[in-house]
Amino acid sequence: MKRIIALTFLILFFLRPSLYSEGLEVRSRSAILLDATTGTVLYEKNADEPIPPASLTKLMTMHLALQDVAMGKVALNAEVPIPRAAWAINQSWGSSLMFLGPGQRVTLKELLLGLSVCSGNDAAVAVALFLSPSIQDFANRMNEEGRRFGLIHTHFVEPSGISEHNSTTAREFALFCRYYINQHPEALQEYHSVREFAYPKAENVAEAYRDNPRTIVQTNRNLLLDTLPGVDGLKTGYIIESGYNIALTAQRDGTRFLAVLLGGPGRSSLHGGQIRAEDGAKLIEWGFENYKTLTVSLPQLPESRIWKGKENKARLVLSDHPFVTQTGIVIDSRNLSFTVEKQRGLDVQQRIELFEPLIAPLDAGTVVGQLVVSDTAGILKQIPIRLERTVPQGNIFKRIWDSILLTLASLFK
Repeated sequence: MKRIIALTFLILFFLRPSLYSEGLEVRSRSAILLDATTGTVLYEKNADEPIPPASLTKLMTMHLALQDVAMGKVALNAEVPIPRAAWAINQSWGSSLMFLGPGQRVTLKELLLGLSVCSGNDAAVAVALFLSPSIQDFANRMNEEGRRFGLIHTHFVEPSGISEHNSTTAREFALFCRYYINQHPEALQEYHSVREFAYPKAENVAEAYRDNPRTIVQTNRNLLLDTLPGVDGLKTGYIIESGYNIALTAQRDGTRFLAVLLGGPGRSSLHGGQIRAEDGAKLIEWGFENYKTLTVSLPQLPESRIWKGKENKARLVLSDHPFVTQTGIVIDSRNLSFTVEKQRGLDVQQRIELFEPLIAPLDAGTVVGQLVVSDTAGILKQIPIRLERTVPQGNIFKRIWDSILLTLASLFK
């Protein structure tokens, strides 16, 4: 499974953006747009340049927390201690805050909202120290997870993103975000598309302060949640060393696009945030104007006749499931999905072509044909068909007999 995950991420390094992106310009120093379902890269600009992710780092922190929840190690309603290191007053200058303080009671779910909506560095420290013995131990977990994905230019030293020594690239972070969405689809609705978060509430503070908990209401820094149709995540970030960053995703009519922009310019937080939003909107809208995800049902593959083999028939498969090919095709047990131009995919047809005759010995995984998917404009995709299992050569009598049959078949043909 680890091999498949790593391969799924690494193969996207070999995909190339569309020629239709010529003339599309964004002001961010680095950017990438991909189909979140298939991984097909549609646009890129300096996508391999290392840049500090800033608060995009918090997505990895959330991922590890949600992963521990899914594994039953912790619960979302668990009360999380707030150590002194996580108090708001002890965070670095310039930190965005959830405003954690001594004597408060807070759940893991509230901290995740504090990460996603408020981008609280104090919340990041509290989560890290809840899940690991120290910040360094948690950073080690973050880096181990990145290596598991095959991310070689992404490195973390702390969980909030305040440090300029955190590093990633637009390409690698997009690959991580794609995995994050697939693993935690509920997080989009429960955390990343939440518009505002109020903290602390009466239940979070000591009884003596419940009449006046000094609640602070903060709004999500993703300006596109309310202005760009389909946007439901993910995260913004800024430190001086990186500029204005955003990981952005939107879904319309069964197609989800994912954009990562790093190093956006800006004279102020207002100006930089506006440029970041404009760049993100431009990429996402361009994606929906030109491309879509096409999903078609898989046909039933026939058994293939094997000549001169120990067995006469062999089962065929398109690939291991689930799997992403180098052409950006996702295949599961029922459907296949791939990215097509917006006007394509009308009246889809499928046909199976086998490279007959198939003569043993044949190894498992040998390409023995292809599934051709086409529409009214021509061929859309050609997906290799492979042998599911190895077919060894039959005995001499079987080989002689099949040779005779093949000769007769060729004469009559």
